[in-house]
Amino acid sequence: PDPTPDELRQMLSFVAGAPVGDDYAELLATELTGATGPVWRAADLDPDRELVVGIIGAGMSGLAAAHHLLQAGVRVVILEKNADVGGTWFENRYPGCRVDVPNHLYSYSFLQRDDWPQQFSPQGVLLDYFRGCADELGVRPHIRFDTEVTAARYRDDHDDWELNLRAGPGPGPEERLRVDVLVSAVGQLNRPSLPDLPGRDSFHGPSVHSARWDPSIDLTGARVAVVGTAASGIQLIPELAQVAAEVHVFQRTPNWFTPVADYHREAPAGMQWLLRNVPHYREWYRLSLFWRLSEGALPAARVDPAWARGGRSVSELNDLLRQWLTGYLEAELADRPDLLAAAVPSYPPLAKRMLLDDGTWPATLKRESVRLVTAPIERVTPTGIETRDGHHEVDAIVYATGFRASEFLMPMRVTGPGGIDLHERWAGDPRAYLGLAVPGFPNLFCLYGPNTNLVANGSIIFFSECGARYVAGAVRLLLERRARSMEVRREVHDAFNAAVDAANAEMVWGVANVNSWYRAPNGRVTQNWPFTLLDYWQRTCRPDPEEFLLR
Repeated sequence: PDPTPDELRQMLSFVAGAPVGDDYAELLATELTGATGPVWRAADLDPDRELVVGIIGAGMSGLAAAHHLLQAGVRVVILEKNADVGGTWFENRYPGCRVDVPNHLYSYSFLQRDDWPQQFSPQGVLLDYFRGCADELGVRPHIRFDTEVTAARYRDDHDDWELNLRAGPGPGPEERLRVDVLVSAVGQLNRPSLPDLPGRDSFHGPSVHSARWDPSIDLTGARVAVVGTAASGIQLIPELAQVAAEVHVFQRTPNWFTPVADYHREAPAGMQWLLRNVPHYREWYRLSLFWRLSEGALPAARVDPAWARGGRSVSELNDLLRQWLTGYLEAELADRPDLLAAAVPSYPPLAKRMLLDDGTWPATLKRESVRLVTAPIERVTPTGIETRDGHHEVDAIVYATGFRASEFLMPMRVTGPGGIDLHERWAGDPRAYLGLAVPGFPNLFCLYGPNTNLVANGSIIFFSECGARYVAGAVRLLLERRARSMEVRREVHDAFNAAVDAANAEMVWGVANVNSWYRAPNGRVTQNWPFTLLDYWQRTCRPDPEEFLLR
């Protein structure tokens, strides 16, 4: 028999190692069972209406949204510009690419697996997982691949969205598709950001961004420059160092590393046996990870206004974290004080997302064939890269310089009622209610939208599931109320964003003087969620009809 609510709470508290209160109990129970889908059917709510939802993108968020809607019998059309599902895991194929969240948490609660070969899987394994999800959940037949949405226009007189579609790469004829509700699941990590360096196009050898990796480029025995040492760079550079004759690593800002000994290891045999043979061990193990990471390092990211350490830390807890992380680098680079001086950041921990390391990064920097360059780049030349400390001749250049993540929904043009352009409305400062809904743009929802990024806690797939559930709830509202459109109220949107801004101003990423992609040009933090996972889950459990204009 199923446990009673009290028995389940006791079990949850045992696994968590601490008493679980009423607020977390419901969330944890939902995560444990994966029971996040709708329990309603569209045909029961409005049998005379066939509402169509268009979803742009078949990555982790798009697949989750489609799954929830299909469960409710809603007609779905998914438009994917690539040839297959997977989103960022389809596009990022550089050597060493892997996830930095444990796989049992970086997966859907409603479709878990117990045979992950590693706890932090490489790109190919993750792509296979999402491909399998598309098939097992029955989503693939609803996807139009190699189809890019170039523009979306709200038709005031029909209360629907008209989409301009282009099939295949490059310019070509466009077709039009009309949908009642539009869901953007285009993600943030899919448009490479290239540095604006003088002479970048003058280089005579091959150059490539890590997110557009060209496997035909053979770097064996080559002199390679890698620009960037953030998430992609620290995964790619150790792989290149094993085959290249020289690797010149150009670092603008060092990163903090969380030591994780298991980062590249196979999953322990004992764990694999437990997952295969002990009933429900997989679910409880995943839940233990969820609990530990639900707040994660969030307390250490909060700013103590009375704390004064010259910008190197923001609280006593943050300073303790800094000492621990510095100690790791000091131990790994004890024999290379020159590298240590360049490897320890001057900014507080958690001002940027911390990276994971099992000793691979320091060991790579110490290789004879690797040179760490911290002098600013002045220009790219036909034969290499010139910095303030001289010229570095190389045969190939790899840009591991991240993405244009703050340009939400770009390059698609989105036009709301009255011809209002969404990007002009945002003016470089994107905002949305819960990261999902924008006033003035009815029947439009953005998954992984503004202020839904995580820096110190959790897994982004959790936010994808929350957003997917919210979108399904919005469609339910439209059907229940026999409404043609729903638009978040301006005052609701503004009050929410004011609260987010106030909270971000009390977090290390909101006060630290560090260059990051979290901020808009005006300095406002447009990326990060400053609250707990529980907060977001509670806010997105179901749309409040009082917060919307339903017409």
